[in-house]
Amino acid sequence: MVFLYKGIDSRTGKEIRGKVTASSQESAATELKGKGLFISDLREQKETIWNKDINIIIGKPVKHAEFVIFCRQLATLLNAGTTIVQSIKILSEQVTSKPFQKTLNEIYNDVRSGTSFSEACAKYPKVFDKVFINMVRAGETSGDLEKVLDRLATFYEKERRVREKVKSAMMYPIAVSIIAIAVVIILLTVVLPNLLNNLTSMGGDIPGPTRMVMAASNFLIHQWYVALLIVVALILTFLAVKRNPQGSYILDYVKLKIPVFGLLAQKTIIARVTRTMASLFASSVPVLQTLTMSSEIANNDVVKKVLDDSKESLRSGESLSEPLNNSWVFPKLVSHMVKVGEESGQLDTMLEKVADFYEEEVEQMASRMSSIIEPLMIVILGVIVGTIVLATILPMFTIYNDFGS
Repeated sequence: MVFLYKGIDSRTGKEIRGKVTASSQESAATELKGKGLFISDLREQKETIWNKDINIIIGKPVKHAEFVIFCRQLATLLNAGTTIVQSIKILSEQVTSKPFQKTLNEIYNDVRSGTSFSEACAKYPKVFDKVFINMVRAGETSGDLEKVLDRLATFYEKERRVREKVKSAMMYPIAVSIIAIAVVIILLTVVLPNLLNNLTSMGGDIPGPTRMVMAASNFLIHQWYVALLIVVALILTFLAVKRNPQGSYILDYVKLKIPVFGLLAQKTIIARVTRTMASLFASSVPVLQTLTMSSEIANNDVVKKVLDDSKESLRSGESLSEPLNNSWVFPKLVSHMVKVGEESGQLDTMLEKVADFYEEEVEQMASRMSSIIEPLMIVILGVIVGTIVLATILPMFTIYNDFGS
């Protein structure tokens, strides 16, 4: 709750007015007295259209970069000896995102009332994911919360870097494809119809490529709704298949088998899963719980099944490396490093090395793809536009030859 206050500063004697966020009026009064204020008026702020926070949240209510900074700064404050309550209060006043600020204020009130930091964060799953909650809980139990938060900042930082690399590699072909489709539609529905009608009205044979372009143009102009229905039907079919467990598994399998892009997706998932497992193991999160969370963040049913099978193998007394070794999703390097980690008692270190390796692989592959795809997409766009232009020019040659004869 937000309270409006008026009081006298005991150090300067000046009147001060302002707002304070607290769980109750008593808590607000205690906080203000602790700051050396003699309170003359304290009342809850009535919510009106003028002071109401209006936030439209799409996706997570906090940017990835800001969340990384939050984790890093919280770790720094705890390392400096600041209490968790004070640290949350300080950071809530620094963040720029209104929804995140509101969330931190609520967490501050909960923690000050005796709730653990992990339990307070668990109330906001859109902001704090399961990896964060479980690592923080483990850090609270072991007394190494500041180290865990520092590890979380590194984890999210590296995850963001890999995600940005993959996104940048995919953005160019997607953008060029959209432009190509828009150019083709404009040419076929606006530019070419009148030109081709004028040329064909002069008589003469119409070349095959021109007839094909004219047919496509007529289809888009007079039967555009059929094309729209086909697109909608394909999207609905895809969504229906995706909702079905078997269909979702098949789609994810196909995604990993697509030439070039499938390999990039596979390496990205391996990097994400091994980085998550390394961070959770290093924070002393139980192995079965680690595998459960790692399978959830994989975002791929094929990988999820492998990790779920690994849990069953562990329950049966087998090692973690055995089911990974029997799966085509995880290369032999992964299972070998996991085996070495299990034997040496340094599983988190080995998984971190695997994650570092595959993150580097993803970055290099994304860079190579960008340099190859850019000229390739330009050539494809040139061929499409060139075909349409050629279909327009061919009737001119036919008419010229007819006049010449």
